Amino acid sequence: MDTKQFIADHLHDDVSELALKYRNAKVDMALALRQIEARQLLRKKVPSWSDNEELLFPVRLSIEQCSSEATARYKASLMHGVSFADLTGGLGVDCYFISQNFQHSDYVEMNPELCELAKHNLAGPIIHNEAAEDFLQSCDPLDCIFIDPARRDVHGRKVVCVADCNPNVVELQDLMFQKAQKVMIKLSPMLDISQALKELRHIKEIHVVAVENECKELLFILEPNYSGEPIITCVNLESQQPSVTFTLEEERVATLQLAKEVEHYLYEPNAALMKGGCYRLLSQHFGVQKLHRNSHLYTSDLLIPDFPGRIFEVDDWAVYGKKAQALLDGVNKASIAVRNFPMTVAEIRKKLKIADGDQVYLFATTLSDEQKILIKSMRL
Repeated sequence: MDTKQFIADHLHDDVSELALKYRNAKVDMALALRQIEARQLLRKKVPSWSDNEELLFPVRLSIEQCSSEATARYKASLMHGVSFADLTGGLGVDCYFISQNFQHSDYVEMNPELCELAKHNLAGPIIHNEAAEDFLQSCDPLDCIFIDPARRDVHGRKVVCVADCNPNVVELQDLMFQKAQKVMIKLSPMLDISQALKELRHIKEIHVVAVENECKELLFILEPNYSGEPIITCVNLESQQPSVTFTLEEERVATLQLAKEVEHYLYEPNAALMKGGCYRLLSQHFGVQKLHRNSHLYTSDLLIPDFPGRIFEVDDWAVYGKKAQALLDGVNKASIAVRNFPMTVAEIRKKLKIADGDQVYLFATTLSDEQKILIKSMRL
């Protein structure tokens, strides 16, 4: 049996068990196990790659750090032209999807193993095994550049400041502006957007990208001649929720409607909106009232079905304390969330003697008059 057939036959098997059971098999077992593990990891993340028998994959870390297919396709929707370069090629997921919108593409990567795999996996882009800085010094002018700097230091610790990433995109800005009409920088969702606004220049767009309500990445699109205010787009991929686009000035001047009490429906913005800081505009645009300036929960008497986030039907609510106990008659399990409240979920769970469950949702939060309340609800 050859290695390729072995991989196909055992694609869904446990890798640890395979290593023991077939340790004397006449195949390249190290390669086979690595490919099986990689395809299993990619099955949900990059489904169109996981079943392609011709592709080869590197060590686990590169797969864990690569973009998902959903986010790669989203990035590709934002970039079009004739020439494009991915300055931090990695596994090549972003490069593969973005390059389909260009006539000429360059994949740039310092890791020689990843470059060899890219030569095998990527049919279109020209592969360059060199540093991003070196490639930029000698390349011809480009329409678009994409760069996803590593967010770990030399000791493997995670970093979140733009200038601490590798390559240092703050220092590379001038060179990238000399070479391209558009630059897309992918940064950590842990990054402070306001800090990036101070360090990066000519930011035209900021995209806050979540997948199934988990914030995955921040995309900064820079154009060397742009001098206006950045437009922020918050999107929750693989959901039916609408994207929301705004500027910081629009958010600042929007009318905030504060609720005096909890009405029939409760709304929690999705992760992209929470990261993007779109709060006042949600109230104004969707006609919902915010429970408190800092609670980030909204309410309405009429259902707003297209609200971009989770929607709950309120069963009842009460001021936290003895009155709140009446809400819990017959409830011994619930999902508990804390929003602008002086206790943790663990403390509330212990105090109320409520086990974890997902039939009933309890929100401990604060109203605009500073009352601490508990809301009992069911998710729609």
